[in-house]
Amino acid sequence: MKNLNILKSLFLVLTVVLSLSFIGIPENINDALKTGDTNALKKFMNSTVELVILDKENIYSKIQAEQVLKRFFTKHRPVKFDVLHHGSNDNSQYYIGSLKTDKETYRIYYLLKTKNNTTLIYQLRIESDE
Repeated sequence: MKNLNILKSLFLVLTVVLSLSFIGIPENINDALKTGDTNALKKFMNSTVELVILDKENIYSKIQAEQVLKRFFTKHRPVKFDVLHHGSNDNSQYYIGSLKTDKETYRIYYLLKTKNNTTLIYQLRIESDE
């Protein structure tokens, strides 16, 4: 009986640790979007990222993507970011949110993929919320 309780406790601890590590990446990304912290976002980007910002779409290197996002956030200072929906399948997750800036509100979509136990941003879209 005592061994069973120990196993249950270990399983619970392992489940909590795995859940927190899985949640940590999107929370860090969401925090970076709330503040427009492109340096923090860059840490979670794949070596190439598909960016769609309003009417411009391209595939950029991580460094180029950071610069493009920095220009956007300089012109549109973030005030608030809320996740509205998220989902996952196989080795990918997606998040849809609302970014309120000092000028207007935008719809944010980002796609994360996990490869070799590393979860990174592969796509980020910023679209008008109209």
